[in-house]
Amino acid sequence: MKKYFSRRYLGIPYMVFLILFVIVPVLVILYYALTNGEGQFTLSNLFGFFSSGYAIGTLVYSIFIASVVTLVCLLLAYPAAYILAKGRIRKSNVLLLLFITPMWINFTLRITALKEVLTAIEGNISYYPFLNTIIGMTYDFLPFMILPLYTTISKLDDTLSEAAQDLGAGSAKVFLKVTLPLSVPGIISGIMMVFLPAMTNYVILDMLYNSTFIMGSLIGSYFAAYDWHNGSMISIILLFIILLVNIVTGSFTDDGAGRRRAVL
Repeated sequence: MKKYFSRRYLGIPYMVFLILFVIVPVLVILYYALTNGEGQFTLSNLFGFFSSGYAIGTLVYSIFIASVVTLVCLLLAYPAAYILAKGRIRKSNVLLLLFITPMWINFTLRITALKEVLTAIEGNISYYPFLNTIIGMTYDFLPFMILPLYTTISKLDDTLSEAAQDLGAGSAKVFLKVTLPLSVPGIISGIMMVFLPAMTNYVILDMLYNSTFIMGSLIGSYFAAYDWHNGSMISIILLFIILLVNIVTGSFTDDGAGRRRAVL
């Protein structure tokens, strides 16, 4: 009797991992989100979130913080990634490695070092909580924006830019009409890698002595008070927001593919 081996069997360990460490935890959180202390089904946790001005304010502020951090990272990362990918720089891979190296250093050590630098500059970092939050998160997430941008821009076909220049387009028009549209997938990947964690990363705020709450802080406060039901509901709401962001950014990626076909 012949024994047949299918490559599909290689996916079994991944499926087991996915079920045990992704699907099951989400179902547990969903159970707590839709039940009360007696285990009875209820939507009071959902209504309680949207009727709480403090919770809505925290959500709005978290989105605002994440948007500012993402925008700052994009403005800093795109020129750096473009120069590294298309600039005539010797050993650009070494420079890229210098940008990515902070990712290899312990997170706590990096933020502690940054706190010392900000303290030396500002004197008392508690006077500038918003600014320090933006600086801290930008410092932490900037490599996650540079890497996908560099990967995308470095793979762009130079002949397209040369063809546009041969047809009379200036440098600015070539960038706006060719390079920028074709780099949209890298921009979207960078936005997803920065925006979503920035909404919940309250550790930076705590380490920089920032008393402001974001969504991660709010969820942590509920679980610290053993209120698993409200904490789980906020987690589900945040998960829904993340899925919505993925859907929206996915549509932009599809548009980017259409623009690429149009350029070609």
